[in-house]
Amino acid sequence: MEIVHRRCAGLDVSKRDAKCCVRIAGGGRAGTKSTVSTWGSVTNQVLALREHLIEQKVTLVVMEATSDYWKPFYYLLEDAEFEVILVNAGHVKNLPGRKSDVSDAAWLAELGAHGLVRASFVPPEPVRQLRDLTRTRTAITRERTREIQRLEKLLEDAGIKLSSVASDITGISSRAMLEALIAGESDPGELADLARRRLRSKIPALTEALTGHFNAHHGFLARLHLDLIDQHTRAIDELTARIEVVIEPFRGARDLIVTIPGISTLVADVIIAETGADMTRFPTAGHLASWAGTCPGSNESAGRIKSTKTRPGNPYLKGSLGVAAMAVARSKNTYLSVKYRRIAARRGPMKALVAIEHAMLVAIWNMLTTDTTYQDPGADYYSRLNPDRARNRALHQLRELGYEVTLNPLTEAG
Repeated sequence: MEIVHRRCAGLDVSKRDAKCCVRIAGGGRAGTKSTVSTWGSVTNQVLALREHLIEQKVTLVVMEATSDYWKPFYYLLEDAEFEVILVNAGHVKNLPGRKSDVSDAAWLAELGAHGLVRASFVPPEPVRQLRDLTRTRTAITRERTREIQRLEKLLEDAGIKLSSVASDITGISSRAMLEALIAGESDPGELADLARRRLRSKIPALTEALTGHFNAHHGFLARLHLDLIDQHTRAIDELTARIEVVIEPFRGARDLIVTIPGISTLVADVIIAETGADMTRFPTAGHLASWAGTCPGSNESAGRIKSTKTRPGNPYLKGSLGVAAMAVARSKNTYLSVKYRRIAARRGPMKALVAIEHAMLVAIWNMLTTDTTYQDPGADYYSRLNPDRARNRALHQLRELGYEVTLNPLTEAG
């Protein structure tokens, strides 16, 4: 097998240390020489490892993406004289029965020497900072949602059915009622009268919903949940303000992405943070969609297709795309909403959502590559694409309803 890198190193990284195997391929009668050494994961040890690799004249370093333990090594080695690539652990599994840190390091070095590994996408420093912020905002948003759910369960325990009438139990009206309950107010009529705006039309229903056995115990826990919700909200606001500063170099890309129906500013922030907004890393739009896990899988053997399930993609990117796809599915008079309904009718809503996510990524790749805004094909795209098929389908539906239709083409006014 052809040797691509004669001097290659494999790093098996753990929390405390890393096993480094330097593989030097010999020529002629000289055999291949492999040397394994152990290095700590603290900064000084990693810098010493870097000098060691430079002395060995290594041209490529391959390391496995083990949790977050690869980051101290990768960030200190990435700007060295040699190339550093991070690989997916699932793509470089060693042979069964030969699993050890030393053998894993040697196996990584051998795969790298023959060019049998594919590098994972590691964004540059500005994108990594933006990614940290957006992921933290996503995590805290989910925590706030969990606190709201805990608050709702507490109200159910007290017999307060506020969520059955008000869609948001942390809104202005609901919050005023909860504060009054915590303060000791128990009259349902007085509590319902705190409703504002459109919720005032539901005062009779609110009066019934607010009749329960809310006591001091429930008040203590409700106060705790509300304080945690407020704390999460403040943290989210601070993160959003910081993201607006960090995303400044990518503001042009965000302005393009938000022109796609269903994609909000928050979703665009996540898309930029996870993809890096640099489409040159993806040769085609299909590569981007496949990397994100929105393409059918390929699992065929002996001419039989076993499964076409999509591969696990980036959970943050897929989660945001799912939110955007659900938003556009509820919209009207857009190409994407029509596309969703066509696919959902044949293959179900879940596969239709994945198809919309795929379409969005393809559009994003083309928009960022050509620096153009989104041009919606229109809700009548499929009718214009194949007018005969649209006409025949409409006639078939009318006949199914018991109508006989005669078509007369329109003539232009003279």
